[in-house]
Amino acid sequence: MKHHEVSLDRSLTLSHLVLFGLAYLAPMIVFGIYGTVAQATHGLEASAYLVALVAMFFTAFSYTQMVKAYPVAGSAYTYTRKSLNSYLGFMVGWATLLDYVFIPMAIWLIGAAYLNAAFPAVPVWLWILSFIIVTTVINILGIKLSTKVNFIMMVFQFLVIALFVILSIKSVLGGAGAGTLISITPFVHDHVSFSFVLAGASIACYSFLGFDAISTFTEETNRPEKTIPKAIMLTTVIGGAIFVVATYFTHLAHPDFNNFKEVDSAGFEIAKQIGGNLFSAIFLAGIIIAQFASGISAQASASRLLYAMGRDAVLPKKIFGYLHPKFKTPVWNIMVVAIIGLLALKLSVSTSTSFINFGAFVAFTLVNVSVIVHFYMKQGKRAGKDHIFYFLFPALGCCFDFWLLVHLDQNALILGGSWAVIGFIYLLFLTKMFRHQPPEMNFDHFDEAV
Repeated sequence: MKHHEVSLDRSLTLSHLVLFGLAYLAPMIVFGIYGTVAQATHGLEASAYLVALVAMFFTAFSYTQMVKAYPVAGSAYTYTRKSLNSYLGFMVGWATLLDYVFIPMAIWLIGAAYLNAAFPAVPVWLWILSFIIVTTVINILGIKLSTKVNFIMMVFQFLVIALFVILSIKSVLGGAGAGTLISITPFVHDHVSFSFVLAGASIACYSFLGFDAISTFTEETNRPEKTIPKAIMLTTVIGGAIFVVATYFTHLAHPDFNNFKEVDSAGFEIAKQIGGNLFSAIFLAGIIIAQFASGISAQASASRLLYAMGRDAVLPKKIFGYLHPKFKTPVWNIMVVAIIGLLALKLSVSTSTSFINFGAFVAFTLVNVSVIVHFYMKQGKRAGKDHIFYFLFPALGCCFDFWLLVHLDQNALILGGSWAVIGFIYLLFLTKMFRHQPPEMNFDHFDEAV
């Protein structure tokens, strides 16, 4: 079939992009991993999200600078390849692949944990398999959620979060939980080490994943050189504010981080406690809608990344570069993501989110380094504010990201490290022991895979 060249319509505004960014973050995920963060931090959940927000602020700022330097798709992979070198670029692409192909697994696991809490007679594995099968069939058939449906889902999430905060406040004013609305206990405890906050922050960063996805809309945005950076920063700050406020009031309503029947579905237990059966049903609907929509998008995105790698011969072309002749979807890639999703049957929410964050922190660290190398060293931008924007901010972002990386769950470090070793061995094979440059991935035609 002949392809006709079309130009993208530059119709997206700042508000469109911020809404997309927040939808990609799926704000209700803050409740999805609340119990995990609460136990990791020993009750300092809001503090963990605050640290995560600071780390993500500097990293998001670095993304805004690199978007201006390279206004093309490919994100961290492109920035590292162009600013540092192609071998490091490949390793960042490999780390990004870790995020993409394992995020659906974590999404399905969190959704299954909440459904199991509501319907304990149905085993978790059955919910996980149901999520995988339904989502995989939808993605193979190529059905896409419309903008209107996504918008309605987004509004519903915001309403549920607002209702959760209001009911938490009502519960505390009624004498439950902390018994006061003003407290430093969600941020500081006398006998809790800051290392627990870092451990929690390394998990909490999972809630921020996706802020950089806004950069893929460069060619459809009005004045992208100004609008995209603003949208990235606003999404990060607004998302972070929602997470900090939500965890603050949730902690006040339920201060005992050890008192959960199931850590993986702690948000559901607290929803029932503050709002009874009616609100817990609304809350569950919000979580499942958010998780289901997010799962469809995540699996589709992962299969598209695999397709791009297959088409450009980074991965075996026969399998990964294949499109179904009828559905025009990368069937084998969708199936690969589904099979990887079966790991959810054996992993906890904590390990799965930390595992994903391993890839994110590696990519984030190198994006910060890319800013310093590209602007501060190569272009010699060292006058006035340049020292702050092109050295201090990215250096702080790099330190925060690396700090959080080494504080990940031990299993995540082992799994992530193993993934990196496999990637390095594969890079040696691709480049014939560094005698050739690795194949360059082209992200410009991602939509061919949909």
